[in-house]
Order: sequence, then C-alpha cells, then structure tokens
Amino acid sequence: MVNPMVDKIVKPKHTLLPLLTVLFLISYSLLTMLVVEQGRTIESQRFLIRQLFTDSGELTALKGNAVQKNNAEAQAQAEAKAHSQAQAPSSPVTPRGNAKSDHSGKLRRPLPQKPPQATSDTADERRALVSI
Repeated sequence: MVNPMVDKIVKPKHTLLPLLTVLFLISYSLLTMLVVEQGRTIESQRFLIRQLFTDSGELTALKGNAVQKNNAEAQAQAEAKAHSQAQAPSSPVTPRGNAKSDHSGKLRRPLPQKPPQATSDTADERRALVSI
C-alpha cells in the first residue's frame, strides 16, 4: 500500500510567486511610463503658457500704442478745430449751460434729497454701550 503522506510530500507544489513577480514588474513599468508621459505633458503645457503670456504682453503693448495714437490724433484734431475757430469768429456760439453734464451726452436725474435727521435720532457716540 501506498502511504498518502508520502504522496503529499513528493508531489511538487505550484506557487504563484513567478506569476506575481511578472505582474508586479509589468504594473510598475506601466506606472513609470505614465509618470514620464505626465511629465512631458506638464512641460508642454508650461511651454504653451509661457508663449501665451508673451503673446498677451505683445498684444497689450500693441493696444496701448493704438490708444496713444488715437489720443494723439484726437488731440491734434481738437487743436486744429480750436485754431480754426479762433481765426473765424463768425460762427455763432451757443451757451452750453453746465459743463459737467456736457461730457456724458446723457441727461442725468438729480439725486433725491434726504430729509433732515431729527435730533432725537442721533445717538451720543461717546456713551455707546458695548455689550457682549
């Protein structure tokens, strides 16, 4: 008769250690590739942000120059108009009224006036009670 204990001892054991080792190496290699690709993506985004920042600075400078040019042209036209009006006083001058409301081009309603505050409503600030 064959002893069952001997069969168990002689029988080779199948372990999962080689399979787990291979899976471990594959997973870490995939993780390493992911980290490298994320680094490349971050660097390319950093480069694009720097390019956009320099383009934005250039655009702002161009807009500033355009505004200065427009202001200079408007000032030159105003001076030319003032110079031509000074030479030809035959044009009728119309009174404008209030100079402050002339620049807006819109009619403004006056603010409503506040009623006077009664003396009984004013509190003495020196005797203000502070409670917790």
